[in-house]
Amino acid sequence: MSVKIILGAVIAIVAIAGIVWFGNDEGPMSATESPTVSVSPDSTSSPQASVSPTGSPTGSPQGTATKTPTPIISVGIKTFNVTGVAFSFTPTEIRVKKGDTVRIVFKNNQGNHDWTIDEFNARTPVIGAGSTATVQFVANKTGSFEYYCSVGNHRQLGMKGTLIVE
Repeated sequence: MSVKIILGAVIAIVAIAGIVWFGNDEGPMSATESPTVSVSPDSTSSPQASVSPTGSPTGSPQGTATKTPTPIISVGIKTFNVTGVAFSFTPTEIRVKKGDTVRIVFKNNQGNHDWTIDEFNARTPVIGAGSTATVQFVANKTGSFEYYCSVGNHRQLGMKGTLIVE
């Protein structure tokens, strides 16, 4: 068998498995729909609540914060763990490709904060220390875009970062 045939078969199997495993009745989120947002306290005894673009409840895995911008890749979704403390985010730079579905798992470790990026109409609710919120959107345009905390003057005090879409 040629390498192209084997590679094609592997890609087809992975795609079918992804559709079966992650498929839903709503279909993919279009660029005109609102991003998915979910919030949960950082506790193993509390379930995570989330709302889909259609407003119906859905389940979403709870992430943990890391200090590196390396994505955790789910079929078709690039997940980044972002941590917030007083006036800073970690990481301060995230890189994706145009067309990627981006999931931000925002864990707030201190104060009250959110994660906002205007160009993709994506934001988490303002959450308190010890809570986690998730937002998902499609990076459908290229460039460098600032993400920030919209609470008070946190953005001006340095609570911001850059999403680079290549």
